[in-house]
Amino acid sequence: MAVAPEIEQSVQMRLYSLNKRQFVMVFVIFFICFGITVLIGIAGPPIIETETYNLSSLGQVESNVNMMTGPFALKSPPMSTFHQQLWLIAHILTDNKQGTRIEQTFTVSVLIGGIKVTEDSLVQSDNPGLDGKAHNRTRLLSCQQECSDLILFHLGYLDYNYYIINVRFEGLVQQTNFNIENIVFYFKSYNTSFTKLEIWLRFTFLTCTFIAACLFSHSLRKFTMQDWSIEQKWMAVLMPLQLLYNDPLFPLRFLVDSWIPGMLDGLFQATFLCALLLFWLCIYHGVRQTDRRFWKFYSLKVLIVGMIWISAVTLSSWQEYNELQDPTYFYRLDTSNFMGFKIFFFIVGGGVYLLYLLFLLVRAYTELRSMPYFDLRLKFMTLLMLIVLSISITITVLKFGRAALQDNFVAELSSHYKNSAEFVAFYGLLNIYMFTMAFVYSPTNNAVFETHFKDNPGLSMMNDSDEEVHYGSETESVGMTRVRPAAVGKYDSD
Repeated sequence: MAVAPEIEQSVQMRLYSLNKRQFVMVFVIFFICFGITVLIGIAGPPIIETETYNLSSLGQVESNVNMMTGPFALKSPPMSTFHQQLWLIAHILTDNKQGTRIEQTFTVSVLIGGIKVTEDSLVQSDNPGLDGKAHNRTRLLSCQQECSDLILFHLGYLDYNYYIINVRFEGLVQQTNFNIENIVFYFKSYNTSFTKLEIWLRFTFLTCTFIAACLFSHSLRKFTMQDWSIEQKWMAVLMPLQLLYNDPLFPLRFLVDSWIPGMLDGLFQATFLCALLLFWLCIYHGVRQTDRRFWKFYSLKVLIVGMIWISAVTLSSWQEYNELQDPTYFYRLDTSNFMGFKIFFFIVGGGVYLLYLLFLLVRAYTELRSMPYFDLRLKFMTLLMLIVLSISITITVLKFGRAALQDNFVAELSSHYKNSAEFVAFYGLLNIYMFTMAFVYSPTNNAVFETHFKDNPGLSMMNDSDEEVHYGSETESVGMTRVRPAAVGKYDSD
């Protein structure tokens, strides 16, 4: 037999007053809002725009340029801060028709210069990363029927209008079974139309989050924090972090020539997502545990999620920092450190965290499923969480494919969203999830008369059926969830 948890005073949540129809409508509205964001993404522009430079069509082959060595002189298309990032990718075409596997290591030398167009004159590059020195990096040419693409450099932010690139190959040995017929270079950057969509989307969700946070805080203004339920306390933490997740500093990317706004955006997103992971752990444990002192209740959870946060921030900032020093930096070159962080991230995030969450979820259901109000809280939390996780996993699979388990993990092009629908769907999903919880966990209209609502209604509702307790009567505007004073007094003496 399940042991009833200790009595805890809390403000009555709107969740307790929802009848069946209202409960279903919450999820219907959730899916409608999510569907609208998906439709906006589908109608949106492609995320990446590509400029192709084919050496054969440019005439560099005819000018006696050695395809094994170069040099290859390239000029980027016009760039602005709205392009956000820039990649240069080389695709080597060979005459290997038989599909023989070819692998060769060679050195790529890349010299990058920048030109800034002003009203008065042209300004040459003075960026430390574009200091006129050639950057040499070892690359692996892997070919079978087709050769894999080679990422020559990646710029995390753009402060010049044009980039002049000189590429040389060293140590690429010609073999008898293949010859290089052509090299196609791709300049890839963010579509400016998508950037404008992202600005408006972030601004819209930022405004909605601010309004939702104000309304939620206003609804709790008459109650002391000691009377808030654990869900309400966590919403008071998550909603300010949601403001950071929507990044009020995002427009600074296009107003200042600095990498700091991009770094802060990654930090804000990692912090919010890890806070959400911590929220799930605390909710499933805290709903049956009233003694929530830090060392006893939070320490282990903070340690697990903190390691996930540190590894995520380290991976992203490490890539960003190294690319600032050298745009040709490629994280796979530092294989041991990169794979160590990556394995640590997946073991802690995908292993330890999930096992601990599953343990807390099973314990909560085992102990509380027979208690009407706690059963309702668990069902709502679990159902909404599973919906968010299933959609997130689907988007992640579409975004990464098998690359999530391979090396396309940090700032490689394949780890970015392929279309607007993926970005808008994932971004909108988390915001709508937060809005739904803010509504459901806000106090009921009559909660002001029940300031000391005992957050253990299972003790006072033993004789009521689950249908009556959870949803009340369809004809009632407020569910039958009010604690009966006589019943509370009866059990207060135990």
